[in-house]
Amino acid sequence: MMFALDSPLVRFLNRFADLMILNLLFLVTALPIVTLGAALTALSGTAMRLARGESESVTGDYLRALRRDLRPGMLLGLVVAGLGLVLAAWWTVIGGLAVPGLVRILLYAVCGVLAFRLTVVALFAFPYLATFDDGLRTVLRNARLMSVRHAFASLALLMVTGLPVVVTVFYPQVVVFGLLWFLFGFAGVAYLAGIVLTGVFATYAPKLALS
Repeated sequence: MMFALDSPLVRFLNRFADLMILNLLFLVTALPIVTLGAALTALSGTAMRLARGESESVTGDYLRALRRDLRPGMLLGLVVAGLGLVLAAWWTVIGGLAVPGLVRILLYAVCGVLAFRLTVVALFAFPYLATFDDGLRTVLRNARLMSVRHAFASLALLMVTGLPVVVTVFYPQVVVFGLLWFLFGFAGVAYLAGIVLTGVFATYAPKLALS
């Protein structure tokens, strides 16, 4: 039957409801800004549990993950934000340098490549922190190595995270001018990313050791 508890429709509706709850939890806990890194870590960890079908309580999973990774998640968020601000500052400085046009283009290219690498590493780093019990330096190191070793996964992550942002910027009416982000957008993107990363992380479980 269409509305049986194990029917595809009911499973889809249940999953959609889970994503809406997860999205609300993320927005509330990320609101202080300084906790954004911890909220991203908890969001990633809970989304991966949903992707693996291991979550019995989205709220319980999220709050436990937030408590566990509050400090390291905040530190990781501050590191990523700090590096992003440094690159943004350099981008601004390059525009004011009295250098030939070709040199300016090369400097912009280097800055763009570094920003791209930072973005890809960050896409791995927060879910990695949610999955493995490692220090911040190891998290960043292994996230950097994994982003190179798993090139197709990196491309998939860029697509599932970047495409919604591009659509929002250039076609805001598609996302009802941001409303869908507040309803389920962040959790939906994290869920799709979790599907990609579950397979990647399973390669290294239970303990990641890259060289």
